[in-house]
Amino acid sequence: MTSKFPSVIPRFRESYTFANKDLSKWFPGHMHKGMKQMQRKLKMVDCILEVHDARIPFSGRNPNFYHLLTAVKPHILVLNKVDLADVTSQKQIEQSLKEQGINKIIFTNCKDQKDRGLKKVLPTVTDLVTNTERYNRVESKEFHLMAIGVPNVGKSSLINMLRHRHLKKGKASRVGALAGITRSVLERIKISEDPPIYLLDTPGILAPSVKNVEVGLRLALCATIKDHLVGEDVIADYLLYWLNKHQNFSYVQYLGIDEPSDDIRLVLLKTAVNLGKTVKVLSSEGSWVQMPNLQAASSHFIKGFREGKFGKVLLDDEFL
Repeated sequence: MTSKFPSVIPRFRESYTFANKDLSKWFPGHMHKGMKQMQRKLKMVDCILEVHDARIPFSGRNPNFYHLLTAVKPHILVLNKVDLADVTSQKQIEQSLKEQGINKIIFTNCKDQKDRGLKKVLPTVTDLVTNTERYNRVESKEFHLMAIGVPNVGKSSLINMLRHRHLKKGKASRVGALAGITRSVLERIKISEDPPIYLLDTPGILAPSVKNVEVGLRLALCATIKDHLVGEDVIADYLLYWLNKHQNFSYVQYLGIDEPSDDIRLVLLKTAVNLGKTVKVLSSEGSWVQMPNLQAASSHFIKGFREGKFGKVLLDDEFL
């Protein structure tokens, strides 16, 4: 959904700068506990499903997953949310990931029971496990999987959809639109009868830090980092920068503004007015006055992106 008006494109930012270089507050330290829990369960696991957002197939994947988990177990990368992602370059994405040593890649939409990618998951798991040395689990007829990933990429949705597809049962794992719904490694959840397959859901684990600001902001845009840790105004500003950079001006109509702009404050002011969103603030004279609610406007802008109002996107397009 790329709208290419006006006829004369104004000059927009060619790069994104972020004044606050301290990104540590974006990545809560308690996630170290979750990684330790996952390592303790590893000996009973036959295959690892790493779930990530297809809009950011390269950005934000936790490198510790490889060093501590996937290097020692069969591994499948599930790129979820293809309903929101531009995967017209799917072959290029797969090739780039294979150059990183990831050979099993499946694109899914865990909101669609008829999704082709979902149909491939368990057959791929079965093939991978049966053709891999299982060491201490060689006599077991049961397969044990572990779903891992950064927060809010659809791990629990994948489990529930697989369970519904292969067992015709209801939800077994909590699902939510906010990062951090799953808090700890759960006990095993049965997702298949023949062969008997059990899956462990795990908490979303971000990398301890991300040095690249844009990687952090892409994670935030995709709701894998809680909005208040980054700041909705910052996330909205990065979204505006990215859309303008890609000449995607569909936000103009969505926000009800007159024309594309590179000034986030002006965009949010006009949006707040259009939405009729105000907030009381104390003026310098000591009286309370109604002002446009820029936070509400930021939330509205970000929500539009997360609901696909600006078309399917690939935030990591420069990696191809």
